[in-house]
Amino acid sequence: MTFDIARARRETPGCERVLHFNNAGAGLLPQPVLDAITGHLEREALDGGYEAAADAHADVERVYAAASSMLNCASGEIGIVENATRAWDMAFYAMRFSAGTRILTAQAEYASNYIAYLQVARTTGVKIEAIANDEHGQVSIEALENAIDDDVKLISMTHVPTNGGLVNPAAEIGRIARSANIPFLLDACQSVGQMPIDVEEIGCDVLTATGRKYLRGPRGTGILYVRSELIESLDPPFLDLHAAEWTANGDYRIRPDTRRFENWEGNVAGKIGLGVAIDYAAGWGLQAIWERTRGLAEALRAQLGDIAGVDVRDLGETRCGIVTFTKEGSTPEDIQTALAKRSINIAVSPRKYTRLDMDARGLDALARASVHYYNTEEEVIRFCKAVEAV
Repeated sequence: MTFDIARARRETPGCERVLHFNNAGAGLLPQPVLDAITGHLEREALDGGYEAAADAHADVERVYAAASSMLNCASGEIGIVENATRAWDMAFYAMRFSAGTRILTAQAEYASNYIAYLQVARTTGVKIEAIANDEHGQVSIEALENAIDDDVKLISMTHVPTNGGLVNPAAEIGRIARSANIPFLLDACQSVGQMPIDVEEIGCDVLTATGRKYLRGPRGTGILYVRSELIESLDPPFLDLHAAEWTANGDYRIRPDTRRFENWEGNVAGKIGLGVAIDYAAGWGLQAIWERTRGLAEALRAQLGDIAGVDVRDLGETRCGIVTFTKEGSTPEDIQTALAKRSINIAVSPRKYTRLDMDARGLDALARASVHYYNTEEEVIRFCKAVEAV
């Protein structure tokens, strides 16, 4: 399809100020999302927070329907929390592990997730095993199949690692998990909004995502999907009067849906904005977004690879909108600082974020440029000229 890039940029006010290649950090808000957030905050200021929320009930509830449509699940399988890490934690810490049981994860697993594994390992004696990569640098399906036994109680992996362009083969991982009847927790923080995500096709039991990255929603919003068959077996690590009902002096009842992982107080404007962001992405089409984003990233990799001293460090058989690189004679921090002076935004991925993968590759840090559909081919050229000049 022909992508209306002029409209996309016209509806993205930030495009007039910056060249934004930090969409894997936080995407630029489109105008409809910005209007939805600020409009509700104005109503809170004028009418009161509780009253504004009551008036906007339908807009708040819209986020559940929008997220369930995007992920191909039931609205009762969706929870909206403060961020993707909280979504992931609420599901993970609701699971029960015992000494000698095993958690299988990936070499490029994100630090927040791995720290949680380590904490549970200390307290319960569960064993953590990072599955080897294949020749493409992604999770080896053969190694995963060979690691399955009766002691494996969870497969938990990141779909798109923070420090590279690869897309792990989630559907193949899901096939193995379902065949062995093992819960599969997928961290889709970097993939939701960048590409089509179908939880039935992937076969995951839990999926977590954020609003602020490729969905271009507000910060402080996270999405939690839990398959309905699994919900009742998960006891949230904490409850309040939203997640549960106090039914008698000595008893309570937990909600039967994924909102049992939420809490009562939340960012109402953020929820409204997230729902608008999901609808906005759906309006462009996730497949169209994926094709354009991936095309821009491949052009960026090719042009960076032509610059003397630059090494593109991306792995994977399928690669996405995240492009990582190093440049001889300059640290990633040097590159980030120099580009910022030219109003160009990128991020730095340090070793501590994905220690297993970075140690294996002998890397201390990477410069990370992450493109989105509203970026342009001209911006790719301008970016590469700026990197060359660092």
